[in-house]
Amino acid sequence: MDAFITSTFAVAVAEIGDKTQLLALLLAARFKNKTAIITGILLATLLNHFAAAWLGQWLITWLNPQIGSYLIAASFFAMAVWVLVPDKMDDSNEGFYRLGAFAATFVLFFMAEMGDKTQIATVILSARYESLTWVVLGTTLGMLIANVPVVIAGHFSAEKLPLTLIHRGCALLFTLLGVATLIY
Repeated sequence: MDAFITSTFAVAVAEIGDKTQLLALLLAARFKNKTAIITGILLATLLNHFAAAWLGQWLITWLNPQIGSYLIAASFFAMAVWVLVPDKMDDSNEGFYRLGAFAATFVLFFMAEMGDKTQIATVILSARYESLTWVVLGTTLGMLIANVPVVIAGHFSAEKLPLTLIHRGCALLFTLLGVATLIY
């Protein structure tokens, strides 16, 4: 359960103000079918994070456990720095909107997650914890916790949140995960 809880919390916090959360806001403003948007987010995240978690599990099998532990800790420290850099939204998504709410959300979310902070965090969390299933379920739940309220509210703006404080808290969380990795 540690993998599930840590993955859920880490991704939920890291996702606040992230480009995929901004994408959720744009999709909610564009489409009325909130269920289709949420389903698209869920399925795109499950597929993307499963691939990321599998990669994390595969990579860690090739490393000496001691070196792997140091690399995972260093990765958590790098994530702590990375979450302090705010994301910008790419406006080149107009062509995908013609696909409809579900397909546009699925494709755009999957693509936006490629190389995103939360995808990289999923790779790292999966390398840290041995349970691919609990990491994927946790990171997916974290994405939903951060994005579903934005989709439902639609008019809600991430600009009203104390993003600097949230990003600093997330950086602290990843730093603590790095320290815990070195200690345990």
